[in-house]
Amino acid sequence: MKKFKLSKEEQILEDRIFSENWQSENRLKQNAYKEAAIEQLTKEKKINIRLTANDYNMIKTKAKDEGLPYQSLISSLIHKYVKNELVDRTQIKILLNELQAI
Repeated sequence: MKKFKLSKEEQILEDRIFSENWQSENRLKQNAYKEAAIEQLTKEKKINIRLTANDYNMIKTKAKDEGLPYQSLISSLIHKYVKNELVDRTQIKILLNELQAI
């Protein structure tokens, strides 16, 4: 590995980082960033969307069948989509049929 010439300050920092008992000099600042990140991740945002009347009514019907408020169903769908957890039942049925044929 190629070794670079470090300035005095850089060498002190490198020595501190690679020592066994290295700790951040500013834990309070680190904790503040952590708390801010957690707050940001858990904070809810309001959005407005436009749906066709048909889609709106179908969502309300499905939500009622599930015993959920329709806004919660929409939020759940968006969450599953962005996490790549939304699945196509048709594809699952095709895969199951293929597995059963083996």
